[in-house]
Amino acid sequence: MTQVVPKWRAVLLDFVERAGWSAGQVFVATLLAGGAGSVIDLPWKYSLTLAVSAFVASVILTAVQYLSKLTHLAFWPDLLTRLGKTFLASLSGSIMAGAFDVTTFDWETALNVAFIATVASLGKGLLAREPAAPNGQVPPSASPSTLPTGTYREAVDHAPPPPTIAATDPPASVPEGQAGVILGETGGARPASGDPA
Repeated sequence: MTQVVPKWRAVLLDFVERAGWSAGQVFVATLLAGGAGSVIDLPWKYSLTLAVSAFVASVILTAVQYLSKLTHLAFWPDLLTRLGKTFLASLSGSIMAGAFDVTTFDWETALNVAFIATVASLGKGLLAREPAAPNGQVPPSASPSTLPTGTYREAVDHAPPPPTIAATDPPASVPEGQAGVILGETGGARPASGDPA
């Protein structure tokens, strides 16, 4: 039996999943862009600052995506959107992490970090995808999210909730004065005179 997560919780988990992965990818990308060296020489503090900045930037970009109702996407458009957001979150994280001055900002390093984080995001999205269907196509329910499929779909779908069983039950009886047929009973309403039978 599939357990349904409440909508608010599914959306919150989606925000945390997206921002958490962005922060982690930027953190690792910053360490890798720092070059080879001893563990002590790696830019730990700078990497952590960029990761927090990327987390905040990802939350803002995801909020914009939710507000514009552009979350219910097929696998490839969803993955491309995530790659673009990771690149922007990384780049804006670099800008937010330091006092931005166009004349002194290290664009080359910021773009390198954004590129490495985006490649990591591509790998994560492809690994998170469920196996391809027997015909080699991507299944319609596939997503680049690491959340369970049901939770992710609950978060990104904008359709109204399905009606309850009680709302779809037929009426047990027909009110007096109205023509109708009650299932399971013989007879029923007869056509008015002059109506074709």
